[in-house]
Amino acid sequence: MRKKKRILAGVLILLLCLQGCGVIETDTQKIEDLEYEILEEKDIPQELSEMIEERKETGFKVTYTDQEYLYIAMGYGEQETGGYSIAVNECYLTKNAIYFDTTLIGPVKGEKINRVKSYPYILVRVGKLEKNVVFE
Repeated sequence: MRKKKRILAGVLILLLCLQGCGVIETDTQKIEDLEYEILEEKDIPQELSEMIEERKETGFKVTYTDQEYLYIAMGYGEQETGGYSIAVNECYLTKNAIYFDTTLIGPVKGEKINRVKSYPYILVRVGKLEKNVVFE
């Protein structure tokens, strides 16, 4: 009798563990490039601006939506100097998500740079889409 209870308990535990497993279809094939606008500080919604300010020192990957737009922000954290820029490599739509890829570009050798810490980030705005954003 005890052996049957142990086997039954084991089967129940196994079933509970398997219940959380599932297959999520991920399709990274590009459907289309998304048109985006790079925003300046003055154009950032207040709530999003506060989120960026809180996270700027450590770097961040943030999305924010309002009634009309989806905002995608990528911050690279504290840098020892100024002179950094960020390039958007790709911003495209797939079946399941939006893919957003950027590169931090350091100061050019010989360029005069401020010897003050900086917190480079980029913020783009696209039309409102109900998709997850994958930061690459």
